[in-house]
Amino acid sequence: MDLLTIGQIINTTLVFATALIFASLGGIFSEKSGVTNLGLEGFMVFGAFAAGIGAHYAQEAGMGGTTSAWMGVLLAIVLGVMVSLIHAVASITFKADQIISGIVINFLAAGSTLYLVKLLFEGSGDSPLVQGFSKFDVPLLKDIPLLGEAFFKNVYPTTYLAILFVFLTYYIMFKTPFGLRLRSVGEHPSAADTVGVKVLRYRYIGVMISGALAAIGGAAITLTTTGTFSHNTVSGQGYIAIAAMIFGKWNPIGAFGAAVFFGFSQAIRNYVQLFEWSQSIPQEIIFMLPYLLTIIVLVAAVGRSSAPSALGEAYDPGKR
Repeated sequence: MDLLTIGQIINTTLVFATALIFASLGGIFSEKSGVTNLGLEGFMVFGAFAAGIGAHYAQEAGMGGTTSAWMGVLLAIVLGVMVSLIHAVASITFKADQIISGIVINFLAAGSTLYLVKLLFEGSGDSPLVQGFSKFDVPLLKDIPLLGEAFFKNVYPTTYLAILFVFLTYYIMFKTPFGLRLRSVGEHPSAADTVGVKVLRYRYIGVMISGALAAIGGAAITLTTTGTFSHNTVSGQGYIAIAAMIFGKWNPIGAFGAAVFFGFSQAIRNYVQLFEWSQSIPQEIIFMLPYLLTIIVLVAAVGRSSAPSALGEAYDPGKR
């Protein structure tokens, strides 16, 4: 395998990892605040839907491809936050089972977005094809052997944005008073409440940020690799993002590494079929590789990951 092919595999890995990075970071904000979030899949579906719809109507209004794509991302963020409030109200205010609430969000996303697409586009199961984000090259850096092909040639802006958010999330979570308070309500909410930290408020904020970031992840899929939204646009990547978050031990850097690992498992299936030895392997096995690795990683992570102490526990201010 030559350097060019290796660079292309790394480049494709980052493309597939981008959505997982955004969603896993979103999950960290929610779960660090103490709210279990299995609704990442649903948030991603709503984000992918909103991006496809928003970009389409923005292009219809005469906006350029890049501008309409950013409008799609903006609409995805708004919808992601709105839907996350359903999970927040159910889990935090009404103290519903957080796991069930997240699963309900996933079912709601799958059914409602398909219905709306059919309603808006005369029964079609897909939204119209949009231009989305265009790939670009970084001058000079693109000519560096291997690194240029991997990181600076034919890249999407969302990939760089995702990497930026990894470091931004780390800084916010571990270097700011807001991050300290957010982590405190997920570890020891009673103690945090005692010193004046508004536990419920910070949990709401954590869940809303989670919805926004996961929605951006869904939007990244629509506006880069698919160009359209359908019922299988996200295809379980929200669950893979949860696995990346757990495998990364609820740390932004760790989640990034896990997301890249899962992105590689998706990218390699596009290249493994080029080898003669792979012709004897059923295509279904190759395409199930990312999901198989997700199961293996989750099993391996059991008992080794340290979740926030109060994760999944509803907080009652009257029972301190």
